[in-house]
Amino acid sequence: MLGIATQYDGKNIESIGLLKMDFLGLKTLSILKDTIINIKRSKGIDLDIEKIPFDDQETYELFSRGDTTALFQFESDGMQKHLQALKPTRFEDLIAMNALYRPGPMKYIPNFIDRKHGREEIVYDLPIMEEILEETYGITVYQEQVMLLARKMGGLTGGQSDSLRKAMGKKLQAEMDKLYVIFTEGCKKNGLPEDKVQKVWKDWIEFTKYAFNKSHATCYSYLAYQTAYLKAHFPAEFMAANLSHNLNDIKKITQLISESSRMGIEVTRPDVNESSLSFTVNKQGVIRFGMAAIKGVGEAAVEQIIEEREKNGPYKNVFDFAKRVNLRSVNKRSFQALAMAGAFDGFEGTHRAQYFYKENDSDSEFIEYILKHGANYQERQNSQQASLFGDMADSFELVDPKMPDCEPWTMTTQLHNEKEVTGFYISGHPLDKFKKTIDRFSTMEAANLKNESANLVGETVSIAGMVVEANQKTSKNGSNYGQFVVEDYSGNISLMLFSEPYLKWKHMLVPGNNVFIQIKIEERYNQPGVINLNVSDIMLLNETMNRLTKKINLFVNADKTNDEQVAALVSKVNENKGECPLILSIKDPENGKYLSLKSGKNVDPSAFLKAIESLPGVSYLIN
Repeated sequence: MLGIATQYDGKNIESIGLLKMDFLGLKTLSILKDTIINIKRSKGIDLDIEKIPFDDQETYELFSRGDTTALFQFESDGMQKHLQALKPTRFEDLIAMNALYRPGPMKYIPNFIDRKHGREEIVYDLPIMEEILEETYGITVYQEQVMLLARKMGGLTGGQSDSLRKAMGKKLQAEMDKLYVIFTEGCKKNGLPEDKVQKVWKDWIEFTKYAFNKSHATCYSYLAYQTAYLKAHFPAEFMAANLSHNLNDIKKITQLISESSRMGIEVTRPDVNESSLSFTVNKQGVIRFGMAAIKGVGEAAVEQIIEEREKNGPYKNVFDFAKRVNLRSVNKRSFQALAMAGAFDGFEGTHRAQYFYKENDSDSEFIEYILKHGANYQERQNSQQASLFGDMADSFELVDPKMPDCEPWTMTTQLHNEKEVTGFYISGHPLDKFKKTIDRFSTMEAANLKNESANLVGETVSIAGMVVEANQKTSKNGSNYGQFVVEDYSGNISLMLFSEPYLKWKHMLVPGNNVFIQIKIEERYNQPGVINLNVSDIMLLNETMNRLTKKINLFVNADKTNDEQVAALVSKVNENKGECPLILSIKDPENGKYLSLKSGKNVDPSAFLKAIESLPGVSYLIN
């Protein structure tokens, strides 16, 4: 059956009496649904999201902390800041913030917050307006308030007040002029002073250019509250659902994993004996990576792995896995991706390097031997089942090969492979081993520098990260310059080097290098508002601690340190000599004050700090 499709402008359609309807699809609804499924799976609770209380203290505390990452409509940095100041205590506060956080009305947010907390007097242009504006502390927030006030003050009908809303919002001057006459005459009949009426009308014209309607704000805030309730009470299940619905957005996935970590929720590797298609929560409250998120595996393969596991129990080892899965679906590429992502790590006595081991360069990877072993087993099983003597199958035992003996991957290799098949790091981050250096000397994260540079003109900041991309380019005058991208825990930022600085540091701009960068933030000459990020220094991150540390102040509690610990400390000092002065501060157990002494010893900062990590009763300050 053929249909005819056409299109008309919405404004003209409405003018002839036809109904225009807007349908909004929201990913958030699917996230809510999957969170509820996760809760049932991990905790056995059947949650009815439509029956949650809307006066839940923990939920409002979450909003008040600005802890709104992954919450519908409320997760922007600006909104988080305002929520921390507002400290909402009722659902109406959320509706108002949702409506106010838009161009135009946004300037009223500080007044709204101050009036809620009694720091600013609540005033009304006219006493008649109090009933309508009381819930928003005297501030006109919603289009519906304009409509209600127009009826109450000027006697407009419901239809006329709606026409007024549309006319003001769409700047329909002829319609506004007609309604203005009706409104002012009605206000005059009600004895309202003309000067106040004129002020109100002028305010409305300005307000309705950007005004939001309460019905929309209420629906959005209702959904936002539901997401906040789930995050407050079922955080792991909620974050798992968000991760599952952002698989194609690496930046968002990274942000969500970082937020999960901040909340104390572990996001761990996939596992063929526990993972589902998407991210799920296990009995220990850990978010388990979904196998469908692994590049090269495919949804059909994952469904087959899960179906076999649920039917015949957990896989005992990788050979049992190869014997039981459909090797047409779970092929060599799938095996490689699963191994690289750590999905076989749960098998006792194995590590990832074994699956890719080669006796000689000309040999096949051990994965191929596993696949052949599984295929031989399945072929033998099939032939025995077809035989008249199928009941003798147990007499033909196929012995599993022995896993090869080889060195495990380094953490760097493991993380690289994880990112290759999942798009991000699971076991850790390449910068983890430089945490002390980053915490001490880095002043800004890449994402913050990207977003806040306009507010930092004239300042010099320091970032630490890994070079993920570097390109040499040629300018119009024929000189070479470099463009490179640095990534840290928060995201990445693109930087440029020209002329002599490029020649000086280009050898460091190699993808995989971890670097420490100092950047001067300046406004471009004769171009106000255009910001330049001028790199003033680059050094390798593994050299930064030693280059920038002027001295180390070592703090020792005399009453908590015995002779053995002192001897161990002296040994560490002597074993890690360098050029950095070591200051010894000993705490007096009687008055709690420290006595600082020059030790006369110089140490290598990086090596020494690593060496004393496990010594009890010792702390330090890097200067």
